[in-house]
Amino acid sequence: MKDLNEVREKINTIDEKMTKLFVERMNLCKDVAEYKKANSMPILDSNREEAVINNNLKFVEDNDLQPYFINYIKALLNTSKEYQRSLLHGLKISYSGIEGAYGYIAASRMFPNCELVSNSNFTQAFKSVENGTSDRAVLPIENSFAGDVGEVMDLIFSGSLYINRMYNLEIEHNLMVNDNTNFENIKIIVSHPQALAQCSKFIENNNFKTIEEVNTAFAAKRLKESGDTTMAVIASKETASVYGLKILKEKINNSALNTTRFASFSRVMSNYKDIGASKKNFIIVFTVKNVAGALAKCLDIIGAHGFNMRNLRSRPMKDLMWSYYFFCEIEGDIDSNDAKSMFIALNTFCDRLKIVGNYII
Repeated sequence: MKDLNEVREKINTIDEKMTKLFVERMNLCKDVAEYKKANSMPILDSNREEAVINNNLKFVEDNDLQPYFINYIKALLNTSKEYQRSLLHGLKISYSGIEGAYGYIAASRMFPNCELVSNSNFTQAFKSVENGTSDRAVLPIENSFAGDVGEVMDLIFSGSLYINRMYNLEIEHNLMVNDNTNFENIKIIVSHPQALAQCSKFIENNNFKTIEEVNTAFAAKRLKESGDTTMAVIASKETASVYGLKILKEKINNSALNTTRFASFSRVMSNYKDIGASKKNFIIVFTVKNVAGALAKCLDIIGAHGFNMRNLRSRPMKDLMWSYYFFCEIEGDIDSNDAKSMFIALNTFCDRLKIVGNYII
């Protein structure tokens, strides 16, 4: 029997060679994409794919390995097609909601000229990137008025994606109706729960009843389709334009400083080596050991290594009653020696410690 460590070392050597060849192959795929674009050719070339498989299958003499080799080549070809698609048509960006929703607006501003993919909820958008059907997900993590978006925070803690960019979207809520509706006819306001909460004073002052909807744009679409003249929707100006609704009242937010912070998620953490340290930020999530002063010691360690916390939040853990995890944004360079030393020290007091983001401001 061969020594396991010795076998693994040989596999590591092969993997290194394969990785270099993979990069070389994908760079050639870029040339292929440019040729296809110049000649108006489709990305899919079934004859070419079949030829690649058949031409290389002859080098696999072990019949038992051939089916696995075919699966390997097909996966590689699918990866090549996805890369060519992103070069020709832009990245696939998932968001929660439909066209006109605030998530749609944030995604379109963060990734102009990219393909925007609608999802029914935050989890679906997040998972679409995890499983590779989308390249990025743009999701809200906090609102200046309503606070954290708990579902997204929990996805950050339990999921495998990284935050690589932040964007602040000013939220301006407007009251919109069908063309033949007057203000006096309105009895019910429909919108997302957070939008209703953020306009609570306006709603209470006018004694409107409310109905919650999954998002603001979906509420607008439903209103337009229904033709109802006793109902209004709270949403953005973009939403009114998309669905052909009339804006009766502008800027009905409780606070004029209403801003939602959106994050871009990807499968790979960004690297900002050429950016000045003063602009760099990173995010960690962690749980502390059940010993006296563990959290305080963690915070002392962060400060002792010269890092400033932009914020610190706690969230209850779903599988452990009365237990919490912490979300911490930190100013500084995650690749610095101080950061590496800090992580070593934090592990002394953390049960779980995970880097979940790296972005610049």
